[in-house]
Amino acid sequence: MKTVILCGGRGTRLDEHGTAIPKGLFPIGDRPLIWHICKIYSQIGFNEFVLCLGYLKERYSEYFGLEIVSADRNNGFTNEEDWNIKLADTGLDTNTGGRIKSVESFLDGEQRFFATYGDGLSDVNLKALLEFHRSHGKIATLTAVNPISTFGLLDIDENSGVRLFREKPKLNEWINGGFFVFEREIFDYLNTDSTLEKSPFRALAAEGQLMAFRHGGFWKCMDTYKDSIEMNELWAQGAPWRSW
Repeated sequence: MKTVILCGGRGTRLDEHGTAIPKGLFPIGDRPLIWHICKIYSQIGFNEFVLCLGYLKERYSEYFGLEIVSADRNNGFTNEEDWNIKLADTGLDTNTGGRIKSVESFLDGEQRFFATYGDGLSDVNLKALLEFHRSHGKIATLTAVNPISTFGLLDIDENSGVRLFREKPKLNEWINGGFFVFEREIFDYLNTDSTLEKSPFRALAAEGQLMAFRHGGFWKCMDTYKDSIEMNELWAQGAPWRSW
């Protein structure tokens, strides 16, 4: 199975700090974020990746030493990790669904594939995720996660006294954490302008074709410069996503 990674976003909140590199190439320890994402998959045997590029696409080309190609051409890359990586130019401002649609030809012969965002790390059990997807027989599975609150929460009594201050707890609500499994039929719901999380997912949900794999463990995305600092701190402490 191949893994499609969405790496084309602008990452504007990171750019505010004068960092002219895409999210996926921000260093976590001595490797870029994209390496960590690929490693999560490859350490259980999934070594083929299609990177959907856009913003600062040339930086990925420099890092991997690969030519960026359009969807009607192919390239392959094998490095010390024994990965096969294809870099695809999916456009500067293309939405998430449009990026996946753009690499449909890269997935010829694949009935099923993984996909995920290029800014998120997790200790999700990918084998269990895949088994869950196979078991229900639907078109799409997303990984549902409980995010950490960006603010501390107050427990206030009836007299407005603060009984408890909880510093950035994990919330009870579920959100889309990426780490998808899709059947090839997903392409029937996508066009070049699609935002995956809008019309395609709404249509799939309405038809009973979208399922959620609940993951209560670690999950974090790099949304801000502060997130990159926190990810590096986690890496130095042992990295909950590191299982290799």
